[in-house]
Amino acid sequence: MNRSLVTGVVVGVAAAAGAGAFAGYKILNKGQDYAQVLEVTPLSRTIRTAHQDCQDVPVTRQAPTRDPHQLLGTIAGAVVGGVIGHQIGGGSGKELATVAGAAAGGYGGNRLQNHLQQQNTYTTTEARCETVYDKSSKQIGYKVRYQLDGQVHTIKMSHDPGKRIPVENGRLVISNSV
Repeated sequence: MNRSLVTGVVVGVAAAAGAGAFAGYKILNKGQDYAQVLEVTPLSRTIRTAHQDCQDVPVTRQAPTRDPHQLLGTIAGAVVGGVIGHQIGGGSGKELATVAGAAAGGYGGNRLQNHLQQQNTYTTTEARCETVYDKSSKQIGYKVRYQLDGQVHTIKMSHDPGKRIPVENGRLVISNSV
């Protein structure tokens, strides 16, 4: 056999065996793969918190009365009106003038007492409250876009994974996903 042929065969076999051994070593001792992170977007939720907002405001009220039907004013007005009507009339008209004066005086006395009672007021302060909502934002996680085996995927995570995510047996290794 030709010496250069033997040398070529020996070198070729050695190279093939070395390459096969190297490839087998890489498969057996394969390091951890990673998915490439493309984008990380923080996720948040708006929280509405209710509380009472109270103000003291002045309130005017009508004072309580002992005579809600204005009877005292009606009677006093009728007496005064009857006396005045009795002074005006003469003869048989005197009785008619007395009755008319009493009726008009009673009505006038009633209205006068009503007006005075309406003016009798007092002012106090009262708390007026309304429910008001405060808004705040709470971060609840992250939306992560990543590329694995040439395909783009999205996952929600509780933390920012950084630039890459560990992969084992073709799956992401995630400690806390949302």
